[in-house]
Amino acid sequence: MKNQKKALVVVLDAVGLSTMEYLFGKCGRTPSLPNLAKLGLGGILGGKAKDMFGPADGSAYAVRLSQASASADSVIGHREMMGIIDGSTYNLFPNGFAPEYVSALEKRIGVKTIFNKMAGGMEAIELNAAEHEKTGYPIIYASKCDPLIQIAMNEAVIPVARQHQIADTAFNLAREMGIPVTRAIARAYIKKDGEIVRTANRHDAVLPMEKKTLIDILYGKSVWTSAVGKTSDLVNTAYHEKIKLTNKAFLDPELGMRFVHPKAKDTNPFSVQGTINALVSASGLYRPEGTFIFSNLVDTDSLYGHTRDVPGSVACLEEFDRTLPLIEKHMSAGDLLIITADHGMAHKADYGYHNNEPLPLFAKRFGSDAKLGGINPGAGKTLADVGYMVSQFFGCEKEFLAASGTAPYLK
Repeated sequence: MKNQKKALVVVLDAVGLSTMEYLFGKCGRTPSLPNLAKLGLGGILGGKAKDMFGPADGSAYAVRLSQASASADSVIGHREMMGIIDGSTYNLFPNGFAPEYVSALEKRIGVKTIFNKMAGGMEAIELNAAEHEKTGYPIIYASKCDPLIQIAMNEAVIPVARQHQIADTAFNLAREMGIPVTRAIARAYIKKDGEIVRTANRHDAVLPMEKKTLIDILYGKSVWTSAVGKTSDLVNTAYHEKIKLTNKAFLDPELGMRFVHPKAKDTNPFSVQGTINALVSASGLYRPEGTFIFSNLVDTDSLYGHTRDVPGSVACLEEFDRTLPLIEKHMSAGDLLIITADHGMAHKADYGYHNNEPLPLFAKRFGSDAKLGGINPGAGKTLADVGYMVSQFFGCEKEFLAASGTAPYLK
């Protein structure tokens, strides 16, 4: 079987360049990021952070990106990478959702809801778990950083399938009423040894996409498309496979995956393992038109970003850097690797908030004398460059530009 080409996009969630500069300035030491340094990290950082890292080895293209879309949000950022520029702005709801919306939602789902305030995810569940488990009423709350509706439910109280129906109903109703949100999320959780644990059974009801994405184009050209982590929830179109590992039994002990959180709440080890699994499959199974893998590593957002955990964020980045050679080991001559971020994270006094800021882009073409092996990175310096480079790799750039409307951002 001939070598089958692979393109991999890894999204380090909420790791904008201003965010990294802040983290590295606050952590009190020089982070150990030798592999990102080789790709050119020091050359795209500003301030004191740029002098923390050694020189690039010349193997990669590294640049600072801007964001063409109006809002800093995971949905918006990932979709821009895949070709959809969203000029709309979306609201936060500091006082919870309007009474008329909540009343209409309760009528549609046939049960009362509780809380309806702005809160962090775990905070909302911890404050209301006892009442929810006693009454069966879902916990509804507004995110402190994302324009979305969150509904937390214990799987032992409300079955997972029903939770997903509730989230879909909440989102459809919000769209009918003109409430500017990007998602409604069913936050499934369980109680384990008395501790609240959010599970992988969450469900995102997401804005429909009004244009073809890169995923759709590749799928139609018989390029195998693989989503790792939450990418399929954010760019919610058809994929050939979706990989969401949650069981430690499926972590290959020979890879030495590490959980840096003191209670091992990390999900990045599962996403790195899922990414490696997808790469191994791409090389070993018959994929005549090649494979595109879209992978998200979320811990720097959900686990360490919103909690403003500087040491945790830095340790999480260091662990990704340590595993990067494990990923690169499965890239073959001619393959394309892109590492980027979907938005930044501003550490404010009360919370970590999504932030529109410069974003990193590292692109490497393996086994090529030229950094990108003839791929044009685009001159727009926006997240749309990601999709543009991948579309060139698979020979569908004209279709990508025509379908997505990103051409003005790449000239």
